[in-house]
Order: sequence, then structure tokens, then C-alpha cells
Amino acid sequence: MNLELIASKFKIEGPVERVEPMGEGFINDTFIIRTQGNDVPDYLLQRKNKRIFTNVPAMMENIQKVCTHIKSKVIAKNGDPMREAMTIIPATDGNLYFVDEEGEYWAVCVFINDTIAYQAAKTPELAYQGGKGIGLFQSMVSDLKEPLTDILPGFHNIRYRFNQWDAVLAKDPVGRKAKLAKEISWIESRRDEMLNFWKLVESGEIPTRVTHNDTKINNILFDLNGDVLCVIDLDTVLNSTCLNDYGDAMRSYTNTGQEDDENLDAVSCNLAIFEGFTKGYLSQAISFLTEKELEYLAFSAKYITYEQVLRFLMDYIDGDNYYKIKSPEHNYQRTLAQYKLLTSMEDQYDEMCRIVRTVAAGLA
Repeated sequence: MNLELIASKFKIEGPVERVEPMGEGFINDTFIIRTQGNDVPDYLLQRKNKRIFTNVPAMMENIQKVCTHIKSKVIAKNGDPMREAMTIIPATDGNLYFVDEEGEYWAVCVFINDTIAYQAAKTPELAYQGGKGIGLFQSMVSDLKEPLTDILPGFHNIRYRFNQWDAVLAKDPVGRKAKLAKEISWIESRRDEMLNFWKLVESGEIPTRVTHNDTKINNILFDLNGDVLCVIDLDTVLNSTCLNDYGDAMRSYTNTGQEDDENLDAVSCNLAIFEGFTKGYLSQAISFLTEKELEYLAFSAKYITYEQVLRFLMDYIDGDNYYKIKSPEHNYQRTLAQYKLLTSMEDQYDEMCRIVRTVAAGLA
């Protein structure tokens, strides 16, 4: 794989000095293109995972639409569009991607230097900044009317997940269902509650907006003063309810343990982190959210966590075909840990709702 040759297929400025690996992405392979000269930027080069993103051209069009819209907002407030939004660099043939001889898809964006990225939000203050980042992103794209291609059909759609679930249970391909009566009952006892929420999305009572769909804090860049600069990693942008972004963030931010923690006593929902994120998020999002969205904001944390319990257990019953596992019981352990987080949220749900109402009232 000649990375310098691939880099040469894009409209980058300045001669390439070297191309080196960057980070350990779980989905895409990422490299940094170092250029010669102080007056030209460096770039990020990514090999997109075509097995997960089966329509990379449409995905890149989605990203370009969102970036163009955000840049217009940044310019309108006299900000720096090269630092406060991602900049996609087209290939020399004009496409937003390059396909190599092996059929792999590559894309390039400008590398934003002098930034800080965090791997986890360990304090309410940092959770606040993370919430502010996601709220700011959603607010800037809240009036984007151009439709985005659904590049992840069924993503966070619990009706779609139940169809998968029912099919896997009926098939029981590796004979695990018989020993999982209790765990299966966890899913079934909450089926109606989750479907009732999703019906509100299907009917439009909870509106569909442009959403990020990967809201962990390391997808937010901060400047050297610790202020939110921009949201990155836009591969998963699509049209859905913005509650999915909030709920997914709460699933990852508030967990006091690990996603697959073997010590279930270590797993709980940290309400101080929940409150910090909610304050930051609503400081930006209160301007466009409807009353129905506010009503279900806390519920979305339960919804997304429940969905993950279902997906881990479903993959375990199916013979571990989707998630990478470290041991034969890994998906089962993930199921237990996520279920513990879900029950912690359920136990504290009234307080979570109170926090949302109090924060929203203070911003009204």
C-alpha cells in the first residue's frame, strides 16, 4: 500500500513530506499527511470501511452537505471556517473520495492543529463541554433542509432491531436460547415501552433532524483554551431524532464502569455527569428543541442503553457474528454490564427527568 501515491490522488497543497499512521480507529484506518512548508496545512487520510459503510460516495456527500452548511454558519458569525468545521479535500478527478486498485475507498480532510481531544469525560465540567459540543453541532444543522442519504438503515430504529431479534430467537443457530430465559425476559418486558417511544418518531410527533450518531467525547475538538472548536468524524451523519445523539452520549458518558465490566458493582449511571452534560447540551439546543423532545430527553438514555443490551444479547444468541469478541462469553458479559447500567438509569429515572426540567426551566 503506497500511501504517498494515494495522497497524490487528492488536491492537497504543497509537497508531501511523509504519511504516518494516526490513532487506532475501530472502523476506519487513519493516517496523517505531513506536508513541507509552514504555509500549507497537514491533512488526514482515511481508508473508509466499506464493509460497514456500504455506500461511501453517498456518505461523503452527506458529510460535504453538513460541512458546507456549518461553514456558512461559522462565516456568518465571523468565525474561522477552517478551524470550526471539517474541510473535505476532493480527489483530483473531482470526487470526494478515491478508489484504489483493490476497491478500497479513501478520503482526505484538512488536519486542524493546535487542538485538544479527550478520551473520556471524567468530571461534570468536561461533560458540560461535551454536551455543549453536541448541542452546538445540532443547533448549527437544525435548519439544514437538504435530505441526507440513509447510509445506516435501521440505525437506532428499535422496530428494525426487534425484527432482527425475533428472527434470531426463532433460528437460535447455536442453541444458546434455552439457558437465557431470564435475559430474554429483560428484553421482552420492555418491548412495548420502547416501541411506544419509537412510534412518536415514526409519526413525526418527535421530529427528525440531522444527527451525528457517534457522540463520544473524542469526536469533539477543543481549542487550547479548552473551548469547543468543532465536532469531527461525520461518517455517521444522517436524518433521525436528535434524542439518539443525547441518549448515546449518556450511555457512554455516565457509565461508572466499562461497557463489558466483569465487576457489575462498578457499573452505574453517574447523575453528576448526566447533569453536567445536560446543562451543556441544553445551553445550545434549547433554542430549537420541541416540548415533546424535552419530555423524552431523559428517556432517550434508557432507550439507547436498552437497544445496546438487546444487540449484545442478540449477537450472543446468534453465535457472535457482529461484534468482535475477546472470549466466547464476551457478548454475554457485555449484556450483563449494559443491563446493569440500564437498571441504574431506571432506578434514577425520576431524578433524571427532574434534572432535565430544572435545567430547561433555568434556560427558558
